[in-house]
Amino acid sequence: MYRYGLKLWSTNVNYIPDAVRLFRERVYQYIELFVIPESYDQWFGVWKKLMNEEGVPFVIHAPHSRGGMNLAVRANMKNNMKMAKEAVKFVDGLKADFIIFHPGIGGKEEETAYQLKQINDPRIVVENKPYCAIDGRTVCNGYSPEQIGMIMSEAGVGFCLDIGHAFCAANSISANPYDYLREFMMLKPKMFHLTDGDINNPIDEHRHIGQGNYNLLRILGLLPESAIITVETDKDDKQNLLDYEKDIENIYAQIKN
Repeated sequence: MYRYGLKLWSTNVNYIPDAVRLFRERVYQYIELFVIPESYDQWFGVWKKLMNEEGVPFVIHAPHSRGGMNLAVRANMKNNMKMAKEAVKFVDGLKADFIIFHPGIGGKEEETAYQLKQINDPRIVVENKPYCAIDGRTVCNGYSPEQIGMIMSEAGVGFCLDIGHAFCAANSISANPYDYLREFMMLKPKMFHLTDGDINNPIDEHRHIGQGNYNLLRILGLLPESAIITVETDKDDKQNLLDYEKDIENIYAQIKN
């Protein structure tokens, strides 16, 4: 049976009441917490309380390039290590099984592998990226199965397969999206990110389930029955998670039909 994750930021305490409700109703099985830099001192205790009182498991996502972390560039290494240290504090305190890192942008995968090796944590999984960053100009590191495989091998880390990112990268290099996804599956991902989107778009989207043209059943057919899947769709409301609840309902409805 799939395990579904709810993606929140470490500062998203506004969603905690609804997150508690949905966890009690078994809508999701874990929270993937994205670490906003320098948020530990103020907000860690809130998430620790949620874990202790409700038994919510966690996966941690380290900051990425928009938060100032770029593992592909040596000049950024000091800052990268500082942010990684804070992210690992979340991992330790919340007893997370995995910590996800992006490979960076505008640099080399060899540098990414080197810096991940310096972080030296057995819980690290590296996430594949689109070919193009959101700005439509910068090339992301880790957009291909070969690049991710090299990082995994050199750094001794696992893999988080972002399905939308794989489709975006395939479009950028004129590959068949589902064939490209199968190539990534050969790397035996430990967990997955799922959204909906335009199957022909090279730019990353986070559409709600059913609002794009991804073939959900075809995607899920490639995943193991015990897959850990964070549903990374957008949040439409600052006060509730009704849109996320609907996304999960739509997944179940498509599987049932």
